[in-house]
Amino acid sequence: MKRFWKIILILVVMLLLLFIANKTFNDLNLKKYDKMISQDFSHVVVVDKDITLGNYFAFMDSLIHKYDSLTPFTLNEHLIVHRNNWIIDTLENTDYYRRKERNEFIYDFSKLRIIKKKDLIYIPNNTYTNEWQKSQENTIIDINIPEYKLRIKIKDSILYSFPIRVGRDEKKYLAMADRDVDLKTKTGKGKIVRINKKARFINPSDNKEYHVTRRDDNKVTLLPNTPWIEPEINGIRHGQLIHPTTNPKTLGKAYSNGCIGMKEADAWRVYYYAPIGTKIHIRYDLKIKNNNGKEIELKDIYKWRNKVDFDKIAAFLPPREDVSHSICYCK
Repeated sequence: MKRFWKIILILVVMLLLLFIANKTFNDLNLKKYDKMISQDFSHVVVVDKDITLGNYFAFMDSLIHKYDSLTPFTLNEHLIVHRNNWIIDTLENTDYYRRKERNEFIYDFSKLRIIKKKDLIYIPNNTYTNEWQKSQENTIIDINIPEYKLRIKIKDSILYSFPIRVGRDEKKYLAMADRDVDLKTKTGKGKIVRINKKARFINPSDNKEYHVTRRDDNKVTLLPNTPWIEPEINGIRHGQLIHPTTNPKTLGKAYSNGCIGMKEADAWRVYYYAPIGTKIHIRYDLKIKNNNGKEIELKDIYKWRNKVDFDKIAAFLPPREDVSHSICYCK
């Protein structure tokens, strides 16, 4: 009998110790949580279901609708995603060619899972938001046409650098515009004025809409779900968008109808660094420095070596649009 009560006493002591240890652990976690809240977020969302690319934007809108009234600032999608920047990494990995490297063939990108059930989404607080806004005010999308390069810069620091394609050096009749259009990508300074999350793909040559694309490997897929970005340059909306190309073999070439084409993965990254109002500079600099700091001269793809400074002249010209800024065909 004494042995029995001794065992019971040991079990009680062990349970008491476990209770104390668990309470201590929870108290420490709460203190850590409180400290984190004071640093950069105010609320934590536990996702209650898988979120696919097809309903990703609706999910983000639902977060804004729920938490915007609980924050002392205007909550937006870009702000939430920057606080949870693993989302950008996940979106980048929806790129057809990245999935191909993993021996996956993706026909319909809308079915790809972006956020998993039970993932945590942190809603930023005022401290984080102020820092992000300061950073965003100093962010510029810098594009050098003959270099076929787009850079994301904060002041003079380069965060990212991506290969691009630009407009062809020719004029062409486009049914969409009902006239001959100069396909060169226009230069100048301006800002992002519109984002299109539900882009329509229309061939401006015949004005017909299409829904599938032939990839560089000759396989056919639905078109990507990546948003398009529209800049206004020197006060003019030319209709030259920043958007993904489904044929990255055309990067590093003057190939499009004037738009700036990028890899699908890179276009996601640029989208989240270029909300409406972001500054943009599209330039035509032939002389640049290479990675070794040596000055080199690029190929004069538009034969603009001795051209007049059209950037300054354009500021005094009446607004016009080369093509519709809602649709594009740059295959």
